[in-house]
Amino acid sequence: MKKLLIGLVVIIAAAFGLFKFMENTEMGGDTYYVQITTDGKQVTLKDDSGQEYLDYEYQLTGYDDTGNSKELTFRANKERPLRKNAYLKVTYNSKKEEVTQWEEVNEKTVPQKALTQLK
Repeated sequence: MKKLLIGLVVIIAAAFGLFKFMENTEMGGDTYYVQITTDGKQVTLKDDSGQEYLDYEYQLTGYDDTGNSKELTFRANKERPLRKNAYLKVTYNSKKEEVTQWEEVNEKTVPQKALTQLK
């Protein structure tokens, strides 16, 4: 019984480790900060069933916590533009060469060197 329990714990730990590795590989990357300065470009896309939906694409310069810049292109995945002047923390995956995730953040959480470049 003890060996079975130990084996189960090892399998669960290995599965969790594999999940975290895949998450970092597919969704992880370098953090940049951007400020929304435009309404974005409205694009019409189709989902897997062929139904059309609206989205907004942005091309903005992002800055990392040391102030280094990178040109970033990403979609908002919303049917309306993002709020102007909002600050976003975006994750750029260099393996996929794309932004894999973004979230709106408060200006106070943007690193000073990035904030200086954005203003």
